[in-house]
Amino acid sequence: MAAPAEGPPAPDAEIGPVDLAARVDEALHVQAAAFGLSQDEIDVRRHIVLRHLEHPRARALGATAPDGRLLGFVYGLPNDRTQWWSTVVEPYLRATGTDGWLDDSFVITELHVLPGHQQRGIGRTLITTITDAVDHPRSILSAIDKDSPARALYRSLGYRDLARQVVFPSAPQPYAVMGAPLPLLRPS
Repeated sequence: MAAPAEGPPAPDAEIGPVDLAARVDEALHVQAAAFGLSQDEIDVRRHIVLRHLEHPRARALGATAPDGRLLGFVYGLPNDRTQWWSTVVEPYLRATGTDGWLDDSFVITELHVLPGHQQRGIGRTLITTITDAVDHPRSILSAIDKDSPARALYRSLGYRDLARQVVFPSAPQPYAVMGAPLPLLRPS
């Protein structure tokens, strides 16, 4: 699948730091719309997001409309092999000889854009802006393991598959773990 054509962010979206903990319910609304979450899944994720954002080096950016509505967001933090996500993906990465990616990496924990605002460069700008501001040599993330506009975006930025068919407890679909050197690629 080719990378979706994306130009600069929509003129009605401003990208910048956001207090995601204060706007967690709005962010989860964006994630639910983009990712198709049930109310039960939203309720579980609320606590997870708030716990992640307590990390002293967590970073969050938002894409906001002129009226202040959140159109999209990204957040991440430096990877730590003791974090739950790392403990799940580590055996899969070890099996492919790529578990070194867990060290000195910045994890993109969540990246979501409201469906009506996708394919307009917002996701690309969010992820490149957040990774440009970190002092790690690489970034890792997980995405549903199927061809999708999200996976095409990640590939266009230099992410490659490190492990596929990664099963997270209670996730209905397998994931791929992807990694990219920083800075991320830019369209030529």
